[in-house]
Amino acid sequence: MANDNSNTARSRRMKKSELADRILSFLNRESKQAFNYKQIAFAIDATSPSLRMDLINILDDLAAAEEITEVSLGRYKAKSNRGNENVGTFVRRSNGRNAVVIDDEPIMVAERNSMHALNGDKVRVVISAARKGQDPEAKVIEIIEEKDQVFIGTLKVEGNYAALVTDSKFLAADIIIPRGRLKGGKDGDKAVARITRWNDDEMNPRGEIVDILGRKGENTAEMHAILAEFGLPYRYPASVEKAADRIDAGITPEEIARREDFRGITTFTIDPRDAKDFDDALSLRRLSNGNYEVGVHIADVTHYVTPGSVIDKEAQSRATSVYLVDRTIPMLPEHLSNGICSLRPDEEKLTFSAIFELDAEADVVHSRIGRTVIRSDRRFTYEEAQQVIETGQGDYAAEITALDALAKKLRARRFENGAIEFERTEVRFEIDADGRPVNVFFKEPKDANKLIEEFMLLANKTVAETIGKAADVPGRKKAKAKTFVYRVHDNPDPEKLANLSLISARFGHKINADGSSRAVNKSINKLLKEIKNTPEENLLGILAIRSMAKAVYTTENIGHYGLAFDYYTHFTSPIRRYPDMMVHRLLERYMDKGGRSADKQKYEDLCQHSSEMEQLASNAERASIRYKQVEYMRDRLGEVYTGTISGVTEWGLYVELDENMCEGLVPIRDLADDFYDYDEKNYCLTARRNHTRYTLGDRVKVQVARADLDRKQLDFALLSDDGQPLRKRTQEQHTSPARRGNGKERRRGRQAAKNGGRTRSRRKK
Repeated sequence: MANDNSNTARSRRMKKSELADRILSFLNRESKQAFNYKQIAFAIDATSPSLRMDLINILDDLAAAEEITEVSLGRYKAKSNRGNENVGTFVRRSNGRNAVVIDDEPIMVAERNSMHALNGDKVRVVISAARKGQDPEAKVIEIIEEKDQVFIGTLKVEGNYAALVTDSKFLAADIIIPRGRLKGGKDGDKAVARITRWNDDEMNPRGEIVDILGRKGENTAEMHAILAEFGLPYRYPASVEKAADRIDAGITPEEIARREDFRGITTFTIDPRDAKDFDDALSLRRLSNGNYEVGVHIADVTHYVTPGSVIDKEAQSRATSVYLVDRTIPMLPEHLSNGICSLRPDEEKLTFSAIFELDAEADVVHSRIGRTVIRSDRRFTYEEAQQVIETGQGDYAAEITALDALAKKLRARRFENGAIEFERTEVRFEIDADGRPVNVFFKEPKDANKLIEEFMLLANKTVAETIGKAADVPGRKKAKAKTFVYRVHDNPDPEKLANLSLISARFGHKINADGSSRAVNKSINKLLKEIKNTPEENLLGILAIRSMAKAVYTTENIGHYGLAFDYYTHFTSPIRRYPDMMVHRLLERYMDKGGRSADKQKYEDLCQHSSEMEQLASNAERASIRYKQVEYMRDRLGEVYTGTISGVTEWGLYVELDENMCEGLVPIRDLADDFYDYDEKNYCLTARRNHTRYTLGDRVKVQVARADLDRKQLDFALLSDDGQPLRKRTQEQHTSPARRGNGKERRRGRQAAKNGGRTRSRRKK
């Protein structure tokens, strides 16, 4: 995507008509893609603050005039001139609101016109012309490519009848299972099924059981169901376990001689109380010149896991360990993750290390990266290390307090350079022997956590700079940077940032939305401090977080916006992240062997896979938290809580409770006092008659109304200020067409499909 013009747009204030022409010209030229505001501004060279504000308004005007299409919030593309027949990706929803996505634009598909395509299938469709006041519709005429997928649910077995009642948000119908394909499953079992056939004239698909997870409601069965739902593995292949068990630690005198020896230097780990895989340790010693030498020692996983081995292939496929509420599903077999590679105390371990010489102000005087051998003296939990920091007493108190002082200086400098300071509070559950939550508690990072964080950040940054900056040697001709794996974080979405600035101004706070990254981040940090313990804290804090992009892995370095680093990677957790293993191998290739640049496309594909798996793992973790929240609140039906509106959608309000951070939905159908319209840009629902407004960040009082474990959803009833349910609508209001439409959005549809009696089969893969 190249700039449309030279610097002429920046040198003068363009007329709005000229700016509109440039927008239309660019979008028409790139008609197959959708672009956000920032991408369009860059492409047409309209990056000055004044032009950006004009551009936002013009995009809104062009979309309203239907000269361009806003395919999703803040993403625009040229108005479609496509023909009657197109190919796209089918999106199936259990509420019946199916669609096909073509060039980022969703087009509705009625169930009767779907050919029973499943979510993610590649389909060919015929698009009908839009009638006045209505959106166009599509009809599936061919399923080109079936996405291999499974469904999770509960078996219902009665006499000669068996079916899987699915938990899926992508499928409303139950799956009929022939008795010969139950795989030993019994009534009430949690199971995984695959669809094998779905006749067009039948309401329900037919399928077979792939795996039995256990009894519905049992903790392990439900956790495995969550993993299966996201396509994540819940057990290790026996061949991989056997291959790992054959690996020996191999710390021979010859291997030690090839490494820098840190066994005689004070070294320890600081990890969560329940951690078993210790992949990082810190060493500290005072040098003769008064400076400190800090070693960040990382488990040398790639010494044991060779490229292309069965262990490596499995780790590459998984890409990350998955952390559910009550368990860890490791990327590497336990013999490696908790045994040979884990930096356990009083055991010799092979490590890959970043060594720093720091002066009293935590400035890096010198650094080096290389393979080492260590022997950890002590394993600290975060709580134990925090106690040492707070009291100055305990094992290795001098070393821990010195590291803490250095870390605080590193942290202060990082924020001074423009890093964003979001405070993170994690919700944790106390689980009984049966896996049921008996208590909820909050975990906030303290100095011990921040100590480890700062030195891991320093190591990751230094490793990325070592490779990334190698092409920028002063006095030499600029060389092409070698292929490397970076952890990047893009700039915030300009439209969301502009909206944050606009809404902040209503409360008297200023956000510098148009300055440099450093200036913008400083203003965000200032805002977060100013709103502490104010009525607007929840709203503006949520909007600030949501304006940020997601961090991803890539070979194309654009820096890390949130950390304010020009170069950043992941080097410090190879036991649980495959990108760290890639970084270790590339370091060895370039530093030890002086190797040529690695295959960029190969590593970019691996980066993309790792980013996707990271997102799936994160989704599974959140799903496990939601499940435990619902399970915990199931015993508290009818109880009243105060909370904060944490999300506003067309189907209702999400509320997070103060007492335990459990989140539930107030369905719009249950807002019984009036009819509410959804304002997407202002994050609110507004009553038509009495003009009551519910906005993101508002404080509300709710009653626990429903707890649905299958859907992992809590429903709350909104209460008035005096603690009473909202007043009911009149009968006339109940029959409002607008209200009936909202009710349909939450209905679990089961529609028959009648399309000529054709039969389709799902391929077994």
